[in-house]
Amino acid sequence: MELLSPAASTEGLRAAVLNGADAVYLGLGAHNARRGAKNFTIDEFAKAAEFCRVRNVRVYVTLNTLVTDRELSGALDIAVECARLGADAFIVADLGLVRALRRVLPDTPLHASTQMSIHSLDGVKLAAAMGLSRVVLARELPKSEIAYITQNSPIETEVFVHGALCMSYSGQCYFSSVLGRRSGNRGMCAQPCREPYGGTNTEKYPLSLRDNALYKHLREIEDMGVSCVKIEGRMKRAEYAAIVTRVYSKLIREKTAISTTDERALRAAFSRDGFTDGYFEGKVGARMFGVHDNTEQADAELFREARRTYAIGSEIQRVPVRFYAEVRSGKPARLAAEDDRGNRAVATVPPAEPAFHRDLTAASLSTQLYKTGGTPFYAEFAKCAVDEGQFLPAASVNELRRGVLAELKDKRRAFTPPREGELKPEPFTVGRTDPPVFTVSVQSADQISREMLDLHPAMVYLPAEELGRVALVRPLIDEEGIEVGITLPRVMLSTDMARYETILNAAAKAGITDVLCGNIGQIPFVRALGLNARGDFGLNIFSSQSARTAREIGLTSMTLSFEMSVPQIRDCSKEIDAEVLVYGRLPLMLTENCVIKSASGVCSCGNFRGIENRNGAVFPVVRESGTCRTVVLNSQKLFLADRLADFRNIGLWGLRLYFTTENAHECADVMRRYMSDGTYSPTGFTRGLYYKGVE
Repeated sequence: MELLSPAASTEGLRAAVLNGADAVYLGLGAHNARRGAKNFTIDEFAKAAEFCRVRNVRVYVTLNTLVTDRELSGALDIAVECARLGADAFIVADLGLVRALRRVLPDTPLHASTQMSIHSLDGVKLAAAMGLSRVVLARELPKSEIAYITQNSPIETEVFVHGALCMSYSGQCYFSSVLGRRSGNRGMCAQPCREPYGGTNTEKYPLSLRDNALYKHLREIEDMGVSCVKIEGRMKRAEYAAIVTRVYSKLIREKTAISTTDERALRAAFSRDGFTDGYFEGKVGARMFGVHDNTEQADAELFREARRTYAIGSEIQRVPVRFYAEVRSGKPARLAAEDDRGNRAVATVPPAEPAFHRDLTAASLSTQLYKTGGTPFYAEFAKCAVDEGQFLPAASVNELRRGVLAELKDKRRAFTPPREGELKPEPFTVGRTDPPVFTVSVQSADQISREMLDLHPAMVYLPAEELGRVALVRPLIDEEGIEVGITLPRVMLSTDMARYETILNAAAKAGITDVLCGNIGQIPFVRALGLNARGDFGLNIFSSQSARTAREIGLTSMTLSFEMSVPQIRDCSKEIDAEVLVYGRLPLMLTENCVIKSASGVCSCGNFRGIENRNGAVFPVVRESGTCRTVVLNSQKLFLADRLADFRNIGLWGLRLYFTTENAHECADVMRRYMSDGTYSPTGFTRGLYYKGVE
């Protein structure tokens, strides 16, 4: 099982490698999810890749942000340059970038970032079909789901075992972007989850989770067949990487329980009031929450010791080498060496001298050859043939050993660059030329009214569970000229699939053929039932390339990301019907932990107002339909009824009204304003990111 550690800088890379990491992940430029880290220049990366290659450490480059059409060529340039310098794989999140990389670097492994929100076997299988070789599973998965997915997966799985936990499912958090244009999906998260909420007199931290720590479960994870365990921390200092990597490497290697000393070291390196294994154990709740105390002093001696492990001149012996030595009378002494890759090196020194006091023996020569300290190599064995009566000075033996190891090191630096392809220009698809229709999504069937039906939206998306409310839903299904679509929750575990199959089969019998999918794992599931899969905002379709991917994976329509600007929407190729959200409280977070219970201490879904920040803004919290997960909504409503002209001639099929906290009468009022000549206007509203864009 591979141990993957963070490398925020050259120093951080040495810290990870020289403390036992099997692989490191690092970022360059603007297209990685830790743009605030020091990151690497191309020159630094070249040296880092060489350093790692010599030591049998793999290097994964993070290209795990959403990429615009204009940024694509720059991202591909970085990828190609890194591949030529020895990158072993790229960690990616953008569906379009996956597509482009498969064409430009057809043989280089791609790993699906946790930002792709993959949490199901169907999601892993679709990732494999798209050309990915590994999936980083969502941090929220319990061990039963990890085991099920891994044991049935056609590709490798990777699991986070230590480090910071986001409150929201990765890839489904828009809090930082909607509030301040700093998109977490583009590596610029401002971490609003670490702020207090609840008002000035009752401040709490209902969105701040403790750091993940699965050191007690490593053997269990390995037994599941997980290929790689990952340590989070590219925003943390090099000492942290050294300490945490050393502890986890030791635990994996020795397969023993953690010592009290090492447990204390992990906590001293960084914690938020301790650690949690709540998601892995399936025990969410209050014990998972904590805040980092900034006044807490780091253990100075622990950090000094950590720095010594990766100081210049330090080394960890991790590469096996086999020695073959010959010391023959009258002939140059000869040493050959072979490493684990089949590289060979030979060195000679002048012939041995006759021994006057003590003969050189095969055993004594072997002992000297084993002294490989200060190099990346260790002697797997040494086979020596020595004539009797010979003497070879220790300096000569050292010269032989240094010579072959230096030659092996040079040979290990070399590698064969991967095959390169070409991203050929593709035609731009304008999309619809007729005016876009209005679509509606509701939180509950209670929001459907005769007033709504009389306005005849083209499509009404209804949560899957609401289909059982026949008295409310039947008139909608029977309404002529209105299509009904089913909205699936963005997270569906393997244990949920049978229930949703029953619901969707019932929907099909009622004449419903369209299903809104917010996760890639739902697309093959829906299509296998003979239904049309439409893409929701959770897929983060952000560019022409991701739109082309949407078409290729079988979607009949797509919802473009609400992190895009109007010009970006206009310039996005409409490979399939495209819609955008033009009204509603934008979803800021999708959480496995209940925000309501975290904030109030009790389950009170029906009468919870929301969480309040220091500025007095209240963010409503609702249940994700059919689940106990919660969605944090924006404090202000997106309102664009007076700006619809900007969306009418840019190729869109639909403009969606996203109803969450509104009652039925409010829904109808909003629709009337958007669709005809109503007077509705919210007291406070936002234009979203359509006119500002995100960083």
